Amino acid sequence: MRTLDKLLAPHLKLAPVLVKRAPTLTLAFDERRRSRLAATLDSGEEVALLLPRGTVLRDGDVLVADDGGLVRVVAAPQAVLVVRAKDALTLTRAAYHLGNRHTPVEVGADYLKLEYDPVLADMLVRIGTTVDQVSMPFQPESGAYGGGHKHGHDETFAEDYALAQQVFGEHHGHEHGHSHEHGNDHSHDHGHSHDHDHDHSHDHDESCGHPHHSHHAHHAHR
Repeated sequence: MRTLDKLLAPHLKLAPVLVKRAPTLTLAFDERRRSRLAATLDSGEEVALLLPRGTVLRDGDVLVADDGGLVRVVAAPQAVLVVRAKDALTLTRAAYHLGNRHTPVEVGADYLKLEYDPVLADMLVRIGTTVDQVSMPFQPESGAYGGGHKHGHDETFAEDYALAQQVFGEHHGHEHGHSHEHGNDHSHDHGHSHDHDHDHSHDHDESCGHPHHSHHAHHAHR
């Protein structure tokens, strides 16, 4: 079984043909915020997801397996509430009340989207919004669920860049000695900084993760 243990930073652009050819992993939001997961690619292959704690995957993210292969993440359709209002003030009030409960929310130009919750749906209707339950992919704002997307790639830029160059070179038969040298030159220099960032992400995950969310969910259901 292959292990998916690396998330490429979004600023590292791989050749579109490589991303297009990569097998896909379709996950709902609750699965995309789990750093340890036994999953099945859309091709039927069973894989293990093993990422840094606090990682939250987004639609279009590219994962690297332990054998160097690429896998593209797809946000699965799921039960969500789409919230709209007749005026901006009402929609802003809805966003405020959801944020006060630390509820993950996707923000659009004229709508809010959140995971299906009948208690929150009732609250939103009471403050004057219209709420529709539909099945759609869910892409909440980063940060509402414990630090956001940044925890998914706590390696240094040099290490990420070297890995991206290596993957690209392997697929095109190029030499990638330069990318290895580039990664090694920087990994030692920044080792202390990386450890400090990694420790901080763990502390942040513990303080702002699911227990905090559950506390607010309790208040929402009273």
